[in-house]
Amino acid sequence: MIVLHFGAYTFLQAPGFAGIASDILGTSALAWAGILFMWASVPYRGRVSSRWMLAALVTTNTFYIAVLSLAPAGHWLLKPAAVLIGTMPLAVSLWDIGNFKHPLRLTLVILYPSLSIFLLAIQDRPGNGLDLALNGVLFTVYMGCCIYFWYAYRRATAGAFITVLGFLVWANVFTVGPAMLTFFPNVHLENEVWNLPKYVVAVGMILILLEDQIEHNKYLALHDELTGLPNRRLFEDRLANALERARRSGSQAALLLIDLDRFKEVNDTMGHHAGDELLKHLGRLFVGRVRRTDTVARTGGDEFSVILEQPVSRSDALRVARTLTQPLEDPILLEGNTVRVGASVGIAVFPEDADDAEALSIAADLRMYASKREARSREDGCMPAPVLKDPLQATGSDAGPQLAE
Repeated sequence: MIVLHFGAYTFLQAPGFAGIASDILGTSALAWAGILFMWASVPYRGRVSSRWMLAALVTTNTFYIAVLSLAPAGHWLLKPAAVLIGTMPLAVSLWDIGNFKHPLRLTLVILYPSLSIFLLAIQDRPGNGLDLALNGVLFTVYMGCCIYFWYAYRRATAGAFITVLGFLVWANVFTVGPAMLTFFPNVHLENEVWNLPKYVVAVGMILILLEDQIEHNKYLALHDELTGLPNRRLFEDRLANALERARRSGSQAALLLIDLDRFKEVNDTMGHHAGDELLKHLGRLFVGRVRRTDTVARTGGDEFSVILEQPVSRSDALRVARTLTQPLEDPILLEGNTVRVGASVGIAVFPEDADDAEALSIAADLRMYASKREARSREDGCMPAPVLKDPLQATGSDAGPQLAE
């Protein structure tokens, strides 16, 4: 829209209708740019009332700008156009007010009726009334952009600050310009000076894109791209911190290593895409079954690790392990097919089993592999199922979880 604005304005001095059309198109494109930006900034733009609001703003602003460009021939339409520019957004808001209320919608309800009152008061002023009216329309559009962008990016970064400042200065170009003509008529500034806020906004938005990319890269460095869970690097950091907190408070912490059984069969029979979907499903399932203070991480291809922080005991760890793996005893529906996967779990408790993160991980790992070997031996008929005193340690079915503590 900004490119269209500059392109249309190159024909502003054309004679007759071509010049008028260039003026209407160039100015309208400047307003459309701001209105579309506001609409794109709202989280509720998919609502029907949001689309009606977009249509109302585009229509009324374009109509008013066209009437201004056609003046004095269309002077009689100025008052109806000024009334519409305030009443149509208000009407859309009132129509949907029973179902939807949002601070940004309230912003429009304040901005555009206020603009309508300003236009009715100023547009008939002799001399510069029409110019002030046009500046009022564009000021409202870009002040709206400033408010909407600030609401969408309420964060203390250089990109957000520069963009908000750019929109604020852009909006006030339409107030400072007329003020300078009135109070400092002999001071002349080149047109490019008034266009500088556009470039400030562009620079700010490029910075925001870079900031978002940097944050995304940081996230990928510490999280598994497939499941969104912490990866091994973040897991090791959180485990060290959890043990340090437990050491200071004299409490316990537990580490659970969950290794999926028969995962390779899923990949071989249904494809790697199905295996990925299974891992994402299990990641969501595990996260939903632990406390927010605990950590679920994906630390290997088909291996998940869980850190249980205080208050926790050995029996708590066994209970959580059973809670996490119980769903794996039943068939899982995956892309219209049912799959059966089991899990072997190794549990290590700090400080009873180990007094540092590396030793605790080794203890849990050894117990997990011992559980997996034991399960395979029973499946092959080489040994009977063991009799355990703790029912939480009892082994399940062929595809069920195996707990090793």
